[in-house]
Amino acid sequence: MNGNRFGRLFQVTTYGESHGKAMGVTISGCPAGVDLDTEAVQAELDRRKPGQSMITTSRGEPDDVTINSGLQDGYTTGTPIGMVIENKDARSGKYEPFVTAPRPSHGDYTYSAKFGTRNWGGGGRSSARETVNWVAAGAVAKQVLEQSDYDVQVKAHVNQVGDIKAPPVSFEEMLEHTENNEVRCAHPETAEQMRDAIDEYQQEGDSIGGSVYFECRGVPRGLGAPRFDSFPSRLGRAMFAIPATTAFQFGKGRDARTMRGSERNEDWEFDDGDAHPETVSDEGDPVPVGNDHGGLQGGITTGEPIYGEATWHAPTSIPKEQTTADWETGERKDVQVVGRHDPVLMPRAVPVVEAMLNLTILDFMLLDGRINPDRLDDQPGTYDTDYHPRSPDNTE
Repeated sequence: MNGNRFGRLFQVTTYGESHGKAMGVTISGCPAGVDLDTEAVQAELDRRKPGQSMITTSRGEPDDVTINSGLQDGYTTGTPIGMVIENKDARSGKYEPFVTAPRPSHGDYTYSAKFGTRNWGGGGRSSARETVNWVAAGAVAKQVLEQSDYDVQVKAHVNQVGDIKAPPVSFEEMLEHTENNEVRCAHPETAEQMRDAIDEYQQEGDSIGGSVYFECRGVPRGLGAPRFDSFPSRLGRAMFAIPATTAFQFGKGRDARTMRGSERNEDWEFDDGDAHPETVSDEGDPVPVGNDHGGLQGGITTGEPIYGEATWHAPTSIPKEQTTADWETGERKDVQVVGRHDPVLMPRAVPVVEAMLNLTILDFMLLDGRINPDRLDDQPGTYDTDYHPRSPDNTE
């Protein structure tokens, strides 16, 4: 099975199944000299973990991370970082009816058809539980960016649940309000409406889809390459890798279908030092007047905020009665998918989206030489550093 690696220089390779012994991720290409805060890594995992509220699965996973390699005295060494998150609350018995009778709209049948076998407990490798690895890796990428010379900030929030859509919010509002409610919507009044709607779907034994809006500030201009390595093509790949994603857009996105070229095109002006505080540019540089293109032109970053939206379908594991076909017995039968499942995916998808954004941005920064791939201090040949281990023989 291929497809378990993400990134060109900052490479993330993952393993594990939903009900297996553990989930795990190896990061290759993390520069040395990063003062890695393991508590901050755990904090990101806590944002994604199950059982946070009544609108998430009740599966009781602590998602405690163990870092087994790649650190010395708290600093990254430049060697592969290995992280493990054990599965503590797997209950596979509820999945036995679906070993040869695939659940509607899951990956059960396609995995069996492709490989001739599959790990069926909890959906195995196709489960969204696998994203715990991505969040762990994204937390490392976030710290590399924070300790670099660049002020990159990434934030996302739930902007739609079903037909309930939040009004536009500022980046500052996202930072202030997103984590203050269970839905992770940065507009408090809309968050309450979303929460009530989710309760109704849950009481009916059903689920609902929606979307997550994201924004990235401080990303320098010039990242990305034309065509297949363009910034939006790589970003789209990252977003579509998240389970249940059905659409991705940046800038005006789908609204661009109805816009004339004269409407969407951005005139150019010179940065006067005040008019574009959110843009990475120097006074006197040419800058676009607006940002309908979402910080990307010709597949390359402009220095303006990168923004967009990803859409998720409703969770497919619902307690309502559905029909499947058992290929072992040759009969159709009515089934109920019982167990512990999310009625809505977007609140727990927010940290996953942010992780994939941080991973994508950092990989481009390393590829473009903005950050030294070997060491964060960009001092090749220097061996006597603040983060090099001290010799025990030289201590008094």
